[in-house]
Amino acid sequence: CRLALRAERPVPGRAHGLLALADGGFLAVANRPGRWLLRCDAHGGLVRQLTTDEERPRRTFNGHVVASPDEAWLFTTETDPATGEGWISVRDARTLARVGSFAAGGRDAHQVLLAPDGSLVVAIGGIVRDGNGRKIELEHMDPALVRLDPASGRLVGRWRLDDARLSIRHIAWSQGVSEQGTMPLLGVALQAEHDRAEQRRNAPTLAVWDGKALRLATRDAGAEGYAGDIAAGPGGGFVISGQKARRGLWWHPARPERLTLVAELTEPCGLATFDAGAGVLISAGRGVARWHVHEAPAMLPWPVALAPDNHWVVLRGAG
Repeated sequence: CRLALRAERPVPGRAHGLLALADGGFLAVANRPGRWLLRCDAHGGLVRQLTTDEERPRRTFNGHVVASPDEAWLFTTETDPATGEGWISVRDARTLARVGSFAAGGRDAHQVLLAPDGSLVVAIGGIVRDGNGRKIELEHMDPALVRLDPASGRLVGRWRLDDARLSIRHIAWSQGVSEQGTMPLLGVALQAEHDRAEQRRNAPTLAVWDGKALRLATRDAGAEGYAGDIAAGPGGGFVISGQKARRGLWWHPARPERLTLVAELTEPCGLATFDAGAGVLISAGRGVARWHVHEAPAMLPWPVALAPDNHWVVLRGAG
């Protein structure tokens, strides 16, 4: 088994979030403070690319996008560089043009996902930043998980952790089956922004939300205060990438007090679930780790030198 590049495409700057589409193609969005969004077909060919230079009001992308259930509309997290406030733009999936927008519910809006009931769940990082995206005034952080009505932009709910220095960054739904009328579990990857390095290293990096309450899943500090990505894992749990700790870590709801080490890698970050949550693909500095709860692990080197970003996705129909 080996890795092969099927297509490649130059982009104006650092890419961050990706979204697989039903037609086998994908969307890619620029990292914060981003100015471009593009759509590619199933063969990697460019379908449409947008830059925000001419859009008014002027905003910058925060690195993530999600689609409506019928994929007619896109929701992107953005920032008003003049005020620092977070926004959600509604975009036509064909043209990528902004057709509407509403407040995201806080500063530093990062990842956005669609909930099973059709609402939007947004990770509000809460970090105050300057116009270039640099962190400032960390003592004024206000991270939260918010839920929004995508039709009206109405704020449905807001949830916070006790520690305001735990920035809420990336989110993923579990593969577990929930009871009728309840949300499946949402995993919330955290990044510690405390003043002292020791505080950051010893900080927890995983919270969970059940639709009613947001709480720390574990105080295990195996990720040393920095979770780069999160994906659904076996048994209704989650895998997080401890990029700075060089670890892939699995949390299982039956053993909530600790994180289980599943991989030790250089620069692990992007996570992609496969086999209905039984396995996870981990992108790293030197290649791809394949971890599966029932199979032997495997490591495949990159065919050329690559510097992967935080995220990657398995495309629909990819074999």
